[in-house]
Amino acid sequence: MARNRKAEVDAASKEIDFAKNTFQIELDTTLGKITLDMHPETAPGHCKNILALATIGYYDGLIFHRVIKGFMIQGGCPEGSGSGGPGYTIKAEFNATKHDPGVLSMARTSDPDSAGSQFFLCLENAQFLNGQYTAFGKTADIPSLDTVKKIGGVAIGANDRPATPVAIKTAKVLSKGK
Repeated sequence: MARNRKAEVDAASKEIDFAKNTFQIELDTTLGKITLDMHPETAPGHCKNILALATIGYYDGLIFHRVIKGFMIQGGCPEGSGSGGPGYTIKAEFNATKHDPGVLSMARTSDPDSAGSQFFLCLENAQFLNGQYTAFGKTADIPSLDTVKKIGGVAIGANDRPATPVAIKTAKVLSKGK
């Protein structure tokens, strides 16, 4: 079981001020970069959580463990199995954001308040997820969406796992004053 990262995340969260800055996360993957705009106006807790996890280096080296063609790509599991997390969970922040291509949303179990570190990026419209999963960001530009789609097109093996691993080399927080 992964160790609990809550104390580190809480400490890193103290530096995140949505009133003063806008934030992005840059995922440098083995298939290209994905820059994600954070949407704290719709899900501040989820934005703060993923930004803090990225700040402490949590996502560095993790793989996209699940790819479902025409649906989504999923990452953020420290075990690479889809069953791991940061040792804590956060409450759902359902909102009106539509699950369109490039939307960043939080993975969870059947319990709405079970999200931790696993996230997914939509490849196509997934409107059946609206109001059921917390959407909290989106690809910042076309090259980022192209990288998401490139990952979504890789060959898949058992359990929707890429036949050749696709990794997040680094996840970097970018901030800009308002």
